[in-house]
Amino acid sequence: MSAQAPSAGPQDPKDAVKLVQQSARILKAELHKVIIGQEQMIEEMLICLCARGHCLTIGVPGLAKTLTIATLAQALEMRFSRIQFTPDLMPSDITGTEIIEEDAATHQRTFRFVPGPVFANVVLADEINRTPPKTQAALLQAMQEYQVTAGARTYALPQPFFVMATQNPIEQEGTYPLPEAQLDRFMLSINIGYPTRDEERSIVNATTQPSNKQVQAVLRGKELLWIQQVVRQIPASDHVVDYAVDLVRATRPKEPQAPPFIQKWVAWGAGPRAAQYIVLSAKARAVLHGRLAVSAEDVRAMARPVLRHRVFTNFNADAEGVDADKVLDKLLQTVPEPSYGEARGRTGQQPGNAKGK
Repeated sequence: MSAQAPSAGPQDPKDAVKLVQQSARILKAELHKVIIGQEQMIEEMLICLCARGHCLTIGVPGLAKTLTIATLAQALEMRFSRIQFTPDLMPSDITGTEIIEEDAATHQRTFRFVPGPVFANVVLADEINRTPPKTQAALLQAMQEYQVTAGARTYALPQPFFVMATQNPIEQEGTYPLPEAQLDRFMLSINIGYPTRDEERSIVNATTQPSNKQVQAVLRGKELLWIQQVVRQIPASDHVVDYAVDLVRATRPKEPQAPPFIQKWVAWGAGPRAAQYIVLSAKARAVLHGRLAVSAEDVRAMARPVLRHRVFTNFNADAEGVDADKVLDKLLQTVPEPSYGEARGRTGQQPGNAKGK
């Protein structure tokens, strides 16, 4: 196989999944020319990419958030744009603006739209929480509808289109937390931890001496669009969909089937988009692992990154030092995997009544 996947891949599902898996392996190899460790972050980014989602990466400074996204953009033969979010950034600095042009011959004045940096295939929204909500909201239409409205006209964004944002969890002075509507547009929230000692030693060695490693572009836009189609075609059984729906519904404290700890610690649970994203990202994970069907394990693996920014804890949780991840850990232990063959959506059966596999 060449370094690039075909824009029109094989028709046989097995061959298609095998080719996607091989393409992802090549893409990971290019990323690891620069990025040491961070396997989970890279996998979740690729899952988000293949599922046609947007991702929010959260971590303290120095953990290669921006470098990973920039390196990923290098490995994709697509247009890349970086937006450094600052308190004085305006919405038009992102979407673009209309300017007045005068014809030299007729002296007639007309408006011309000058596209902003959002008109790219991969957009890095760096430190997205350091700009006011009105500027953060400039990305809402782009992320949801893949288009931008300026004046009286609407402009389509290039396809594929991804927003990959970074956020620093410390130094909260002068920052603006993302509104819930903005957070909900991100498919995954990826938490980035510190490297291991061996990885940190390798990072120090790699960055303090000359290096001639060059990242090669291995995937084009048409090929990525084909991969996204393959992901959508992967079947998800009713069993898997029911499990995703049960997990999401159990995060809502006002639902009758919500566990007691959810009612105690959670102020607001996840909406229907969460279940959609769990199933889609689970499909992408199954494909990247070379499987033709989604399993409950895929759902469990993707529940945390999909739900952690959609579950909002209350004062009780804050007082006890409980964050969204701790809530989700307990939720995954509490909500059982439904048994095969149960017509759960039609009977309205509650998660607490489900039988474990």
